[in-house]
Amino acid sequence: MKKVLKALSLMLVMMLFAALLSACNKSTGGSGKGSIDVGIVLPTKDEPRWVQDEQRFKDALKDSDYTTEILFSQGSSAKEKENVETLINKGIKVLIICPQDGDAAAAAVEAAKKEDITVISYDRLITNTDAVDYYVTFDSVAVGAAQGQYLIDHAKGKNVPLYLYAGAASDNNAFLFFQGAWSVLQPKIADGTFKIANSSEAEALKDTAELSRDQLSKILGQVTTNWDPNEAKNKAQTHLTAAGADLKGDVAVLAPNDGTARSIADVFASDGDISSYVITGQDAEKASIQYIIDGKQSMTVFKDVRTLVKDAMGMAVEILDGKTPETTGSYNNGKVDIKAKQTDVIVVNKDNVKKELIDSGYYEASEFKGIE
Repeated sequence: MKKVLKALSLMLVMMLFAALLSACNKSTGGSGKGSIDVGIVLPTKDEPRWVQDEQRFKDALKDSDYTTEILFSQGSSAKEKENVETLINKGIKVLIICPQDGDAAAAAVEAAKKEDITVISYDRLITNTDAVDYYVTFDSVAVGAAQGQYLIDHAKGKNVPLYLYAGAASDNNAFLFFQGAWSVLQPKIADGTFKIANSSEAEALKDTAELSRDQLSKILGQVTTNWDPNEAKNKAQTHLTAAGADLKGDVAVLAPNDGTARSIADVFASDGDISSYVITGQDAEKASIQYIIDGKQSMTVFKDVRTLVKDAMGMAVEILDGKTPETTGSYNNGKVDIKAKQTDVIVVNKDNVKKELIDSGYYEASEFKGIE
């Protein structure tokens, strides 16, 4: 009888151990499929924008019944592919990915698609592949148009020197931002309100209202910052060193985002021959909000990441629930038209920074000096 009880006890211990091991595998992603529902891959932790997105995703997922994991690619397409493979092995059903390089990310999402994973391109479009199901984005053309319009609205007189800068040529959004800005700036370049100061390619195309991809590529090749503040600083210094007196004084600067805007602004502010400058930005980074308050940066395009994250996660949940997500437009990625959900953007300057960013609860007033 004792032997039977001992055997039963041993069997019970083994069953409990097996159950515990199974539970551990399920919670950590182990080898079991289905342990992670949504995989999220973001470009880098080295830029405030993406750390901000990570936090917004975490906030949005607090009360979710679905499991998620967020990984960063640290500016490497190889690491990005590795991250996607890691998430595939954890059994994800939906992949939300903001590509480091739109073209290079195609291979990663094609691997996910082979496993019947729904792919959502987040903020930046993955290009030249049919493995993307949806695109959640701010209206990138509208972002550029808002930046260009701000420069027009604050131009002083005629022949205002216009310095053009752009994002990375590997990011499809950089083309869309510049396209949007050019759409409103070009008529004002053609009529003499602005004169292009730092791009012979743009100068040669000043009478062309709609630029082809190839024409955009040629301009971006001259004025790209690669989203790198140091590269933006060096390029701005080079341009101002080469500029004559007729390209200084009161100037307008199209800067693609906040990180590059601050670097470029510092360069222009340190040049004694620059009387004043109007400079654009986007992302509403804290450091740039302080620059706006201090009069060092003119504006930023506020893209409420809370809304973008909510749209992306809402789409993922609808997919997991077996529903068809609602979309508001589409973008051609060079291979197919991708259904998209677009999020509105807001222009923020010193006049409305409190209303849009503090009163809305996006930031706390205590995070800034001199806010009214």
